[in-house]
Amino acid sequence: MSKKFEVAAEPRADVGKGASRRLRRAGRVPAIVYGADQGPVSLTVDHNYLLHAVEDEAFRSSVLDLVISGGKRQRVVLRDLQRHPFKPLLTHVDFLRVSAGQALRIEVPLHFVNEEDSPAGRMSGVVISHQITEVEIAATPENLPEYIEVDLGALQPGDSVMLSQLALPEGVTIPALEVSEDNDAPVVAAIFIRESQGTGEMAAEADAAADVAPAVETVAESEDDAEDASEEVDDADDEEASRKTD
Repeated sequence: MSKKFEVAAEPRADVGKGASRRLRRAGRVPAIVYGADQGPVSLTVDHNYLLHAVEDEAFRSSVLDLVISGGKRQRVVLRDLQRHPFKPLLTHVDFLRVSAGQALRIEVPLHFVNEEDSPAGRMSGVVISHQITEVEIAATPENLPEYIEVDLGALQPGDSVMLSQLALPEGVTIPALEVSEDNDAPVVAAIFIRESQGTGEMAAEADAAADVAPAVETVAESEDDAEDASEEVDDADDEEASRKTD
C-alpha cells in the first residue's frame, strides 16, 4: 500500500443520546474500536477530517494508524460508517483492530483499465456494463491491496468477466468463491443493445407505472426522523459495544 492514513481520536466517557448530540454539534463523530481479543473502546474523531478522508477510496481499504490521545497507537481498518440520510454529515464510525498475520475480510474497489481500447469498447451498439464495482477479499494486513485491477483490454462483444477470473495479488482470496462456485458472478458484461430499447411500448409502460406519485414527507419530518435514527444507532452501539468481536 502506498498511502498512509493517521486518524487522531479522543476517549469518550459520556454516552447516550444527549452526549452524542453534543459531540456532533462540537464537530466530533462518535466512534468505537474493537477486535484483536481486546475490549471495545468508545472514542470520538474530528468530523471534518473524517468526512474528507473517506472521499479517498484508499482510506476504506487501507490499514489506518489510530492515534488515541496520550500517544497510544493502534492499527485498524474502517469497519462501518454511518451517514446522515440527506446531509453531508457522518453520524458514527466503527474501527476494527488488526494484527500482523491475522487475515482480514474487507471490501476493496475494482479499477477497470483498457476498457475503451477493447474490441467491445470500440464496437458501436455495445455497452460495457460494470455489474460489480467492489469485492470482499480476505488478506493479511501485509498483503492488503488498495484496489483490484480488472484489465478489459481483451473483452469481446457479448463476453463477460466473472468474479473467478479476477487477477488477485499474492495472498489475496475472495471468500465467497471459497464457500461455493454458485457465488461466482459477472463483474463486467459487454452487452449488445437494440435500437428500439427504451422506446415504444416499454417507455409507455414505464410512464404509466410512474403516473402515481408516492407520498413525499416534509423536510422537517425527514430531519426529525433522521435525528431519531442517529440517536437510536448510538444507543444500540453503546449497548452492544461489549459484544463486539472481530
